[in-house]
Amino acid sequence: MAQCLICTTQTASMRKGAQGIEYYHCSMCDLIFKDPAAYQSLDEQKSRYDLHENDEESAGYRAYFQRFLDFVLPHLDEGVKEALDFGCGRSRLLALMLHQAGIVCDAYDPIYHPNGYNKKKRYDLIVSTEVFEHLHQPKESFEMLVASLKEGGYLAIQTQFHPQNKTDFFSWYYPKDPTHIVFFSPQTFQHLAQMFHCRYVADNGKNMVLFKKA
Repeated sequence: MAQCLICTTQTASMRKGAQGIEYYHCSMCDLIFKDPAAYQSLDEQKSRYDLHENDEESAGYRAYFQRFLDFVLPHLDEGVKEALDFGCGRSRLLALMLHQAGIVCDAYDPIYHPNGYNKKKRYDLIVSTEVFEHLHQPKESFEMLVASLKEGGYLAIQTQFHPQNKTDFFSWYYPKDPTHIVFFSPQTFQHLAQMFHCRYVADNGKNMVLFKKA
């Protein structure tokens, strides 16, 4: 047994996956996470991230972010002008696309753009795509991002929602990436919203979710 990283409930072991790694499931908030002994160091993670081929000139890569923006932007109030892309990776394409939509966007990544996040600044919008599955401390990271929002600001996250069936989970491609260590569902995000006084605005049923700071 291990304590849930989100709600501190005692979790149940799901069983070991194909790589011999133990996984834990929280019945309270529906978080699934790998045994922390399997977490990789930042240098190990960087070695994998360096293999990503994210070409900012690629039409497919731009379309990938456009799907995210098509989900997020229609929900926003007028007056959203300043944003942060948290965990942008090597590319600043999403920040550029937000700028083209009229929203100035800082870009931060602990490996590639470590100086892009001013923790004293307050944003109208924070976006984070394919980041939360990598976080060693997901609750603390969520709290930090909410604290960096203005009142009424928005937090938009993209990460694949885990299957509800254990057999499906262990055949799912997402945990096979060794840098993916935590796996969420809408229930998990609803729990986080309640913990940190956010309104759960919407999800797309697959991999995107939007919150508004109360």
